[in-house]
Amino acid sequence: MSRVTVSLNGRDFTIGCEEGQEAYLRELAASLDKRVTDVSAQVGQIGDLRLLLMASLILVDDLRESDSRIEALEGQLQRLRHENHGAASLHAEARDHLTAQLSRLAARMESFAEAMEAGDLDAGDDEPLSADSDALAEADA
Repeated sequence: MSRVTVSLNGRDFTIGCEEGQEAYLRELAASLDKRVTDVSAQVGQIGDLRLLLMASLILVDDLRESDSRIEALEGQLQRLRHENHGAASLHAEARDHLTAQLSRLAARMESFAEAMEAGDLDAGDDEPLSADSDALAEADA
């Protein structure tokens, strides 16, 4: 176990920590010292315990605010995932509908081509082909 000396409100404190955590502990202590210094600048030197209490309350308030923001962002992420899933379902449904329309149109075109080759084409076949064209245009929209 390592020992680290940190400064808080002008006083040095030696505390123990795990090997390799010394720099991180110094960073934490420096952050806390800044909070204590800020509180001290606002209210004066009211004693180490009260300064630490006020700095701790400010840190806990910041933590709660961060937790609330995280919760809101997680909710937003969940809504976006749900919307994305719904959009993907709609996209798949539209793709399936378009595929069916294209298959029907291809079958009609093959039938038309066979009729042309056989010489059996009459003018009455024009209307169903235009209905398929209308359905294809509708699927595209």
